[in-house]
Amino acid sequence: MQQQASVPEVLDFGSPKASFRDDLLSGLQQLPKSIPSKYFYDERGAALFEQICETPEYYPTRTELEITRTHGEEMARCLGERCLLVEYGSGASLKTRILLDHLEEPAGYVPIDISREQLERTSRIIHGLHPRLEVLPVCADYTGDYALPAPTRPARHVSVYFPGSTIGNFTRPQAASFLEHVAEISGEGGGLLLGVDLHKDRATLDRAYNDAAGVTEAFNKNLLVRANRELGADFRPDAFRHVAFYEEDEGRIEMHLESVRDQIVRVAGRLVSLSAGERIHTENSYKYGLDQFAELAQGAGWSVVACWTDPERLFSVQYLEVNPA
Repeated sequence: MQQQASVPEVLDFGSPKASFRDDLLSGLQQLPKSIPSKYFYDERGAALFEQICETPEYYPTRTELEITRTHGEEMARCLGERCLLVEYGSGASLKTRILLDHLEEPAGYVPIDISREQLERTSRIIHGLHPRLEVLPVCADYTGDYALPAPTRPARHVSVYFPGSTIGNFTRPQAASFLEHVAEISGEGGGLLLGVDLHKDRATLDRAYNDAAGVTEAFNKNLLVRANRELGADFRPDAFRHVAFYEEDEGRIEMHLESVRDQIVRVAGRLVSLSAGERIHTENSYKYGLDQFAELAQGAGWSVVACWTDPERLFSVQYLEVNPA
């Protein structure tokens, strides 16, 4: 009988605070100004995102959850027996819990997240639900450099899980490079299960990123709150307006923080000037057609083996395998 695994200890890579400072200063010196979207997810930002997922306007999370509940057993069969399940941007891992209920003898579970607080909390929850599963949490930027921990039980292969349509935060060339990187990590026999948001009408998209309760606005402005707390900046969140819209030519939602007046802000000891109406670009969320994403994946070394969608085809969960050499 398999023994109960020990309480997870976080393997930590790098200094998120230093990276945040460097990336924030670099982005604010560009034209147009920008802040990388990965910095949304401090402890408060992660909690706000969970609230966004519960708003009536935000369809991706509840749709992906329903797809996973309906087809979780099929997804688990694709991921394979005794896989090492590696999840990028694990967050609250709600959908992962469904997969783990169906996986056959997984060698281990490696959640990777930039928010240590949420990573620790989620790892404890997963450990409590699956006490015999070896949970090996990694605090890191999954697009950066880190080492995968080795499970005690040898894995037959690595299966990467990337839910939540986060692939849409990359430009299409960035997404292709990212998929190539994942193929290298997965190796021969590896697979990738990911969420891909699909093209739909503008009104549905605009509502999803401009909820009536203002939770997405608070989530966006939390970048400024975080900079004030961690870097000694003096942003005034009320001096910025949340702006989110669908850019049809690019096929993406864009999120920005727009300065409502001329202002000068101190960030990590440096002065940054913003004109009234000037925007700081905080996020892209690209939407795909099924054929369009299959073509992108093929060019990055993957083949789409299975694809599940909801009846309205708002969202998809896709399983990819590395193309043979």
